[in-house]
Amino acid sequence: MAPPTTTRHALVVEDDEDIRSLLVHTLNKEGFTVTEAPTGSLAVELVQSVEPELVTLDVQLPGMNGLEVCRQVREHSNAYVVMISARSTETDKLAGLEAGADDYLTKPFSTRELRARVAALFRRPRTTDSAPEQTERERAVEVQRGLLPNAPPDLPGYDVAAAFQPSRLVGGDLYDWYVESGQLHLTLADAMGKGMGAAMIAASVRATFRSVAMMPGLTNAFNHAAAALSSALESSGSYSTVFTIRMNPASGRLSYVDAGHGIAAIVSADGSTRRLEPGGPPVGLWFEDQWEALRADLFPGESLILVSDGVLDAVGDLEDTQAAMSEIVLANTTAQGIADDLARLAKDDPEHDDVTAVVVRRQPES
Repeated sequence: MAPPTTTRHALVVEDDEDIRSLLVHTLNKEGFTVTEAPTGSLAVELVQSVEPELVTLDVQLPGMNGLEVCRQVREHSNAYVVMISARSTETDKLAGLEAGADDYLTKPFSTRELRARVAALFRRPRTTDSAPEQTERERAVEVQRGLLPNAPPDLPGYDVAAAFQPSRLVGGDLYDWYVESGQLHLTLADAMGKGMGAAMIAASVRATFRSVAMMPGLTNAFNHAAAALSSALESSGSYSTVFTIRMNPASGRLSYVDAGHGIAAIVSADGSTRRLEPGGPPVGLWFEDQWEALRADLFPGESLILVSDGVLDAVGDLEDTQAAMSEIVLANTTAQGIADDLARLAKDDPEHDDVTAVVVRRQPES
């Protein structure tokens, strides 16, 4: 990162003297004037007097911990906050982002990575104090995007892709995929609500369904995950639609549970569609619900398409949505092209809900 033309101020909050010295040295070399704080309480005071543009914040501080410091910093400052911690689980990272951090760096870290992350933060326009709602939205979008897979699964004979467009208010859409024990696992969920609350519920849904990946039988695994989620959903007064599949790539045979989602279909090479039947209410809507997995087959040349209700809202009804799926499949040769065109159906609606499209296309037999 090239040194800035005007002096920027950084606050380093770290109780370990060696790590604090390393951070100070690194940021000094990047052109920052640096103030040090070994405790959280001092950091909160300095944020108000020094008004830094950047705060690096250790999580495990004596007395007031880093999460509470971050919350109090956000009451007075829109400085970029990079949280630094030896804790590396997804839950820890999400807790940091929810507290107001802009980024999360895991110890041990390289100074090169720190410089790169700081440079990336300062490439974004800063938010002014008059726009707290925008700051909240940006953090929710970061959490939401952080839950999405970075790349499609390596699945010979298949083309897998997705497109995602968050709404203006940020909803609870989530998709996830991975290969476990030779099977493709895929989930599309939509947690009720907007903003950070919906994003955090989506994070819980993702983590819970991943935790049952090795459990035999989708019916058993789904009901186990749903039971684990029920108390959290009940306490937040929320629920989540969930569509999840396990597919054998060799045969194309898949088992699936549709819990209140209702917008999934298989489109054949000739454009004909067959809807995957719904299988029960959303998770968390009623206590002690049970779901049963259904079966379907994805044949060579066919595409499995899952879309969120943002697409349905944009098109109008289920029949028109299936017709749009057929038309778009016939006009594209790749899963990514199909997903992108489905997501674009909502482009003319500025108030659209989150829009997500996931496509699993089985290659035609040669």
